[in-house]
Amino acid sequence: MNLAVIPARSGSSRLKNKNILNFHGKPMIAWTIEAAVKSKIFDYIFVSTDKKKIASIAVKYGAQVPFLRDKKLSDNFTTVHDVTYDAVVKLEKKFKLNFTNIFQLMPNCPLRNHNDIKDFYNFFLKSRSKFLISSTKFHFSNPWWSFYIDKKKNIHRIFPKFYKKRSQDLKEAFSPTGSIWAAKKKNFMITKSFYSPGLKFKELNWRSAVDIDTQTDFEIAKGIKL
Repeated sequence: MNLAVIPARSGSSRLKNKNILNFHGKPMIAWTIEAAVKSKIFDYIFVSTDKKKIASIAVKYGAQVPFLRDKKLSDNFTTVHDVTYDAVVKLEKKFKLNFTNIFQLMPNCPLRNHNDIKDFYNFFLKSRSKFLISSTKFHFSNPWWSFYIDKKKNIHRIFPKFYKKRSQDLKEAFSPTGSIWAAKKKNFMITKSFYSPGLKFKELNWRSAVDIDTQTDFEIAKGIKL
């Protein structure tokens, strides 16, 4: 059995209520649920949330929410790995289910569609991955020239040996995205994390890999043609 877990807590600190904001006429989370349903690869699509309003919206668009997430799993110290692990344990125990593969689909990635999920799943099977995380190539900036600014406004280059090199002489860089993560359940239940030995990455196009975490992200994503 294939399980899709969609983590959707109510307390987003950077973009309030981001999971249910109106995105092109539907709550943002609806795009992820509908993509999961349309992919036809999941036996169970579960939304993990601590909010009845989110649960109601999730059920309306085709997901299942037989119980709400414990409040202790919705603080700023809990990872999505913890949330997915908790979902697997409770679903299997409460409903006598036995999953083979676990997928995590973040609701703030509304531009990933059912074909992206199917392609990812096929790669997961063919590559015999234990853990697989979606990634995307840096297109709009050069990460090798990046820096951070400390509290005293001093600039610190993260990769100082690269900042004098031409961009065409630097290797292509990739970043993980929350669009689609997958794991063999037996391996995930041991490590309790997708970032585990045997991890592989699969590249998505930049559009399908968009993560919305801030108001700026949201405004940019709304401008992308569906």
